[in-house]
Amino acid sequence: MNDNARPSIARIWRGRTTRARADEYATYIYEVGIRPLEEKALGVQQLREDRRDETEFVTISYWESIESMASFAGSDDPTRIHHLERDAEFLIELPEAVQILDITWSYGDTGGARNT
Repeated sequence: MNDNARPSIARIWRGRTTRARADEYATYIYEVGIRPLEEKALGVQQLREDRRDETEFVTISYWESIESMASFAGSDDPTRIHHLERDAEFLIELPEAVQILDITWSYGDTGGARNT
């Protein structure tokens, strides 16, 4: 990865689990899903919204290009999902695709709490 690279692509994944399993899934998705992204993506964020009966997780990873993202995903289709081994156990429904967006403007520190 180029240390001077700037992200031009955001890859957005969404998944929902029950509130009862949300904390367990948060730990699982960080260890199995986010850590590999930390090694390859230019940046990654995990967002969480707790609702009455369910919790939604949103993962946003930032990439220099579609090609670099596709190379990590191991697919020619950048919207293809690579479900984690235990996703079917945790998620209310398995997402069918991710959203790929061009970053057209960005400013300031957009981060939250950092896990180290």
